[in-house]
Amino acid sequence: MTDLLNRDPQAWRDIDGLATAEEIAHQPAVWRALCDDLCATQPAIAAFLGERLNNPAQRVILTGAGSSAYVGAIVADELERCWPAQVRAVATTSLLTHPELYLRHDVPTLLVSFARSGNSPESLAAVELVRDIVRDARFLNITCNAEGALARQHPDHPGGRVLNLLMPPASCDRGFAMTSSFTCMLLAALAVLGKERYAERLPQLAALAEQALRDWAAPVAALAARPVQRVVYLGSGPLEALAREAALKILELTGGRVLALAETPLGFRHGPKSALNADTLVVLFRGSAPLAQRYEQDLLDELRRDGVAGRCVTVGRDGDFAAAAPAWADAWLAPLWLLMAQQYALHQSATLGLTPDNPFVDGTVNRVVRGVTIHRHDQP
Repeated sequence: MTDLLNRDPQAWRDIDGLATAEEIAHQPAVWRALCDDLCATQPAIAAFLGERLNNPAQRVILTGAGSSAYVGAIVADELERCWPAQVRAVATTSLLTHPELYLRHDVPTLLVSFARSGNSPESLAAVELVRDIVRDARFLNITCNAEGALARQHPDHPGGRVLNLLMPPASCDRGFAMTSSFTCMLLAALAVLGKERYAERLPQLAALAEQALRDWAAPVAALAARPVQRVVYLGSGPLEALAREAALKILELTGGRVLALAETPLGFRHGPKSALNADTLVVLFRGSAPLAQRYEQDLLDELRRDGVAGRCVTVGRDGDFAAAAPAWADAWLAPLWLLMAQQYALHQSATLGLTPDNPFVDGTVNRVVRGVTIHRHDQP
C-alpha cells in the first residue's frame, strides 16, 4: 500500500528521494507550526516593525536568490496593496550588480531577506551592501536555519535594527530543491507583513493542503509517468512568479533533462509559444481575478484547439487539479497550487531514473551556491 505521495516510503528511499517526498508531504504540518511560532513572537514582530509600513517614505525590499527571490516576487504586490510603504521584490542577484538602481542613502529601507540555509554568499553580501549604503536601514531575516550565517551575522545589532524570524526547524529542507522552506517563508511574509488574520487563515490553508495532497497524489504520479521534453508553466499576477518557481523545480529535480519555461498567459503568444511540441506539457495556474480568468481561458482554448502541445492541464479552484479554496488573494493560495508542481517534479525525477534528493551527483549545481566572488560596490 502506498502512503507517501503515491509510493511506499521505502521506494522513495531506494532512489534517494525520501527527504524530498517527506518535505513536500509535511508542509501542512509545517504551516501549522509556523502559525504557532508567529503567534508567540507577534509582540517582538510588532515592536520591530512599529509604524514603518504606514510611512509612504519607507522602502521595503524583498530579496533572495533563486527560489527565495520568487518568494518575494509572489508576495510583493499583495503587500504593496496593503500599506502606504513602497514594497518591491529585488533579487540579491540584481541588488548586488546594480545597487544604484535600488538603494539610496537617504531613503529608509527595510531589507527582508528570504533564505533557506542563510549561507549563500549573495544573501550575506546584500545585507552588508544595504548596511553600507543606506543610513536608516533595518533587516528582517526570514530564514529556516538558526545556525546559518544570516541568522548569526548580527543577532544583537544595536538599536533593534535586525530581527531574525526563524521558521520551524522542519522547514529547513534536507533535499536539494526548496519545497517546505519556500512555502513556509512565503506564508510567514504574508502573515507578518500583511493585514490578514493569519492565526485563522494558516490552519485553514493547511487543511486544504492535506486534502489536496490526498486527492492529487495518484493523478500527479500518473501524469508524471509519461516522460516529457519540456514543461511550460503559466500564471498571471502573483502566479507568474509561482510559475517561475514551478519551472525551476522541474529543472532542478530532473537535473536539467526536462527544460522548463514560465510565462504569463498573455505573454506566451509573444514568442515563447514557439517552444511547444508534442512532448511538451503546459500547466496553467488559474488566478482568482475574473478579468485574468478570461484571458487565461482564451489561451487555454487556443492551445487545446491548436493541438501542438502534448497536453494542457490547469491548477486552481476549477482546474484539473482543484481545491475548494476560499476567495483569498492569489499570493495566499500560491503555496496550495505549488503542491501539484512540486509533486510533478519529484515524480518526473523518478521517471528519469534520477536521485531526487541530489539530482546533481557530479556537483555541478549545489544545494548552497558556491563559486561566487563578491565584488565591492565602492571600488572601480
